[in-house]
Amino acid sequence: MREANRIAANVLDEVGCLVAPGVTTWELEEKAIELCAAFDVIPAFKGYLGFPYALCCSVNEEIVHGFPSKRELLEGDIVSIDFGVKFQGFYGDTARTFPVGSISEGAAHLLEVTLDSLKLGIEQAVPGNDLYDVSRAVQERVEAQGFSVIKRFVGHGIGRMLHEKPEVPNFVPKNSSRLPLKPGMVIAIEPMVAIGTDQVEILSDGWTAVTKDRSLSAHFEHSVAITKDGPFILSQM
Repeated sequence: MREANRIAANVLDEVGCLVAPGVTTWELEEKAIELCAAFDVIPAFKGYLGFPYALCCSVNEEIVHGFPSKRELLEGDIVSIDFGVKFQGFYGDTARTFPVGSISEGAAHLLEVTLDSLKLGIEQAVPGNDLYDVSRAVQERVEAQGFSVIKRFVGHGIGRMLHEKPEVPNFVPKNSSRLPLKPGMVIAIEPMVAIGTDQVEILSDGWTAVTKDRSLSAHFEHSVAITKDGPFILSQM
């Protein structure tokens, strides 16, 4: 899993370097496919539950599951890229939101808060803590800034399957029962945050999720191992 996630992070880093005004999200998809071949890994999302691409490319108000296309990125856009691989029977999964050229102060603040909420959630991923300590840290950071946590989509366990139990929400569910974190668990923590409403619509392609009020949304994700020495981020270089 360490290697699967290292490769996923490497690919996402290289794809992210291409993000610029005038680049199409299809060019990002092509680069990801090329790198999967170079690393001899399987793109985890392509064909998963019928999803047709290696990348999820979600622009501006698109939250997650956006399709790569001939759409050109514009100065001031933000693009969330979610990517995973399968390597020797194990999965890696990671996501980042990239600025396209110079972005507004509001958009930059959204990215900062979303990434910070991920970091705070990871800090709580220690043995003896509850899973919802992770959720609470994310939710409190986001809502303190007046932003909204997207509740329809959540993080997850990861290992020999892309999505395993437990679900890892970015909010504390009502009447939630305790779920202690133990060494050896690996969870994908992935806050999805909107400037406006947390309400979601699915576009006619059946996949792309957008904010109902079309406000900007950001998404960051790491796969994190719970160890006796604390959280270990697998999906970073």
